[in-house]
Amino acid sequence: MKNNNNKIINSWCMYDWANSAFATTVMAAVLPIFFRRVGMASVSAVHQGFATAMWGYTSAVTMLIVAVLSLILGPSADLFPRKKKFLGFFLITGVISTFLLGITGQGQWLIISLLFILGSTGFSGSEIFYDSILPHIADKSTLNKVSTRGYAAGYIGGGILLLINVLMIAKMPMQSVGQDNTLVPVLAMRLSFVSVAVWWALFSIPLFKNVPEPDIVNFARTDKNLIENSISQLKQTFKEIKQYKQIFRFLIAFWIYNDGIGTVIKMATAFGDEIGIKTIDLVGALLLTQAVAAPFTILFGKIADRIGTKKSILITLAVYSGISISAFFMHTAVHFYALAFTVGIVQGGAQALSRSFFGSIIPREKSSEFFTFYHISGKFAGVAGPAIFGLVSQITGSGRAGILSLVLFFTAGAFVLSCVKEPEKTVLTAEK
Repeated sequence: MKNNNNKIINSWCMYDWANSAFATTVMAAVLPIFFRRVGMASVSAVHQGFATAMWGYTSAVTMLIVAVLSLILGPSADLFPRKKKFLGFFLITGVISTFLLGITGQGQWLIISLLFILGSTGFSGSEIFYDSILPHIADKSTLNKVSTRGYAAGYIGGGILLLINVLMIAKMPMQSVGQDNTLVPVLAMRLSFVSVAVWWALFSIPLFKNVPEPDIVNFARTDKNLIENSISQLKQTFKEIKQYKQIFRFLIAFWIYNDGIGTVIKMATAFGDEIGIKTIDLVGALLLTQAVAAPFTILFGKIADRIGTKKSILITLAVYSGISISAFFMHTAVHFYALAFTVGIVQGGAQALSRSFFGSIIPREKSSEFFTFYHISGKFAGVAGPAIFGLVSQITGSGRAGILSLVLFFTAGAFVLSCVKEPEKTVLTAEK
């Protein structure tokens, strides 16, 4: 495979374009509101904090299941030439589950939760194998460029579909839901879920058509089943990863700060809905985030090439801390838009540079195996953040304390990251 083959790289980036629609429209913008106002219609009107907490708990359970599945399935991708096949399986799971969200209704919060869990499993599971292809299509000198290009494509693609869905929500008629007959664009929200399923499936085709299955350096046939293979591989990986001190430290840092980033993504609209910001403003602000994130993701890639990837990530974490503190005092839609703009400046850079930083310090032939730990770190982080947010919101009766608690994740993560050595142009060697 030629590292600089633009057709292959562009086709790989198109999957970011495709699946980011789930992250924007479903995970971040529409489903949190749909869950609170439609799924929990009889509860949210009376107990605002509790409805927000339930969404936090749902997100936490989702990430726990995804993390466990990653533990089981991820390590096997390096043992067999199956990266694209595994990716395809999770893609189909996510697409079907997202489509079915379009036929849910009032009071069906449990069904909505189950479909969100399945959809998130498809989304996150496919990303493990998608990211593991990256070191096979880009060399060490182009990892930042290709990784940030993928994230930028994701923000543009996810943003375009979100814009279409914002227009639907603004123009289509409202329906009354719940005991207080709150007007909610239920039909538009349902159609937005269907649109994500179609978009995700359609724009995934270039990856499967044009990106070859990466060569498997350590391919070996075995009579063990999938779970036995994975457990055996995990034991071996744990032994190996202890030898790579920088990788281990980075995974700890990533686990901590990505917890905060993921919680901001998952809980922002639920928190905004709780404090009375209108649906169109909540979704519109997320659209603003997408529009800002695309160019700033590319910019952060260039900044990282100039001042270093680690320093660039630390800058984004400092900004995130300021966002969390400012959100505690938020009351108006204007304030929500301002914070959405600021999130857009750093969100893509933090995620893309974390991916490329990690990709630059791992052995290429063990990309899936080590990227599994990278994703598992993020997924288990996704359990703690929303759960703590939900618990704090339930105890205090408000999401304000929950959003403020995220400062701890950003500052602690930054401290651990500061202890990680900046990677060289070549992969770090094991430190005995």
